[in-house]
Amino acid sequence: MGTLDYYAAIARLAPGALALSAVRRVQGVARQARYRRRERTDEVRLLSAFGVTRAEELAQKALNSRTSRAWCEVSQRESVLAALSTIPGARERAIARAQAALRQEWDVFGTRVVFGEGKPVDWSLDVLSGHRYPLAPVERMPLLSKGNDPKYPWVMGRLDSVIALAQGYWVETSRRERSRLASAFVMQVLDFLQANPVGQGVQWSCAMEVALRGANLAQALAMFADAPEVRRAEFLVPLLGSLADHMSWVEAHLEDRGAVPNNHLVSNHVGLLVVGLLFPELPGASRQVALAVAGLCEQMSAQVHVEGTSFEGSIPYHRLSVELFTLALLVARGAGVALGTAYETRLKRMFHAVRAWSSETGLAPQIGDNDSGRVFPLRDRGDMEQGYLVGLGAALFGDAALAGGELPDEAAWLLGHVGLERYQRLSPGAAPRSISFPEGGFHVLRGAGAVVTVSAGKQGQRGVGGHSHNDKLSFELHLGGRPVIVDPGTGSYTRDPAMRNAFRGTAAHNTVQVDGAEQATLDKARLFALPEEAKARVVAFLPGATVDRLRARHDGYRLLPAPVGIERTFRLDRRERSLAGRDSFIGTGLHEVVGRFHLPDEQARRVTPDAQVLARAQRAAEEPLVFSPVAVELGPEGAPLAWILLEEGLESQVVPSRYSPGYGRVVPAVTVEFRGQVKPPSSLKWVVVFR
Repeated sequence: MGTLDYYAAIARLAPGALALSAVRRVQGVARQARYRRRERTDEVRLLSAFGVTRAEELAQKALNSRTSRAWCEVSQRESVLAALSTIPGARERAIARAQAALRQEWDVFGTRVVFGEGKPVDWSLDVLSGHRYPLAPVERMPLLSKGNDPKYPWVMGRLDSVIALAQGYWVETSRRERSRLASAFVMQVLDFLQANPVGQGVQWSCAMEVALRGANLAQALAMFADAPEVRRAEFLVPLLGSLADHMSWVEAHLEDRGAVPNNHLVSNHVGLLVVGLLFPELPGASRQVALAVAGLCEQMSAQVHVEGTSFEGSIPYHRLSVELFTLALLVARGAGVALGTAYETRLKRMFHAVRAWSSETGLAPQIGDNDSGRVFPLRDRGDMEQGYLVGLGAALFGDAALAGGELPDEAAWLLGHVGLERYQRLSPGAAPRSISFPEGGFHVLRGAGAVVTVSAGKQGQRGVGGHSHNDKLSFELHLGGRPVIVDPGTGSYTRDPAMRNAFRGTAAHNTVQVDGAEQATLDKARLFALPEEAKARVVAFLPGATVDRLRARHDGYRLLPAPVGIERTFRLDRRERSLAGRDSFIGTGLHEVVGRFHLPDEQARRVTPDAQVLARAQRAAEEPLVFSPVAVELGPEGAPLAWILLEEGLESQVVPSRYSPGYGRVVPAVTVEFRGQVKPPSSLKWVVVFR
């Protein structure tokens, strides 16, 4: 797809978006011009903003006179500790995170890097490739180059580590350890500020990262407010000045210039809100807070569907959006700022969506991009964990429909004892049931220990594509909380464009591919564009007492020389513990079809199914069906989890493939493929029987 074609598609799919984008670009140029003319946040201006004449008075004014009641205020410490004391292992987890932060140790997308306590950090390092980004003005810095990825240094530069140090400071009882943690906070912040001057280097190349770093710095400073090491003028002056510089940069570089603004713009507003409310005396804070409040309310409406799903076209990015909007709400509440009933109502529905697709172990399906992004650096979580958000939502809103299970660490930190008491008053809600989210394009069938999540809807970001994949009519199957048939994930973004496109292509998903074609055009030059060509939609969603049915279709192959429409029917039978599928083809011509079931590991083998498995598969199919004599057994040998059975005439094989369980990580796996020729109208049938 050429540039003109791309923008023509945007104009068609998001009417008015290009005109708005042009207006925002002009506004952005004006903002940056004002930024270049602004007064620098030097010591004199900083002291004047806080209403003091000497730097030594700054601690009293900035750290003692706290009006906010946000979670990170020292006034909330006892409440937080009381809540943490009720959660087994919560204190130990906080100390372990703090100790890693003391060692200046990061897990950068699966690559461990340690710089050592008190040692300088190489903030410009891509730890995987060894590339160091130059310390040059961002407008002249080559950010994207094959083989390198700025997301790696951004992991360190977001400074989640200072929150971990502050967590340790709150839970530690030893005066010596608390002083050590406070000193480490001072040293790490000063090291970062010295190594990364405003507007220079990779750490200033993305306003989202600048905004979230500012939010982390502000929250950590509030948590350390009573530490003598932090109250010294030689630290407070540069840190508070840097907070002002961070927010001035974000305000001037708002990421609103694209045809359809996304989570980056939400992050910008969250940073402006958090820093401005925690330190309202900072120059420009009142203006930035007003901008953020209006922006967050606008983007909640624009980026979250009424049903509660994110518009990103990605379930992992839904987690990021929930955390962003929740952090904004919590800090706003603590400062007495209302974001409105509509904001809170839609946020609550986001938590309900998480509950709908999370398994018993809290794992969510990996549909769409997964860059492992989070905003709450309070407990280490797996890349596909989302269940902790359900408990957080229950405690935040007092919503019994979200209740059940143990209060998560995040809820104790963010809501304290009040959140704990609110949670304890709730009776556990009913078990989640099958549900369809037509706007988000996610549809969940569940029961008998199975969670089946199907992708069938519009491309994300209002048809632009963004974080969507060519995964229409694909699905994930979790059994007993364990992913068994999976979406292979994301792999990488800009480091390896070929990998990026391979992981978002049709062949990387559990759907049928016709004549080797893609469901929608993959433009190799546009790694975050995917046009709305498949037009996927649900035809029927019919949950029942023992059987749930879902029928969906897409028209991604309607432009083939012999056009074909595909309709896939799912039938989850809780009594037989099975999932039956039928792929129906409507159109003309003779076509080569390949269907795939991707696995998260290499545990699969071809076997002769026993009589009981065959009988269950027959009953699940609801029609006379002759199966191929060879099935594929999934899971450990001797302790299988499921069997895939195909109708007679389909050729099946187990082939090597790749699985990305989180951003930047790729492990060997296998894929079960079936092949056949179809001449519409015709259909192919398969059944997955669970142990």
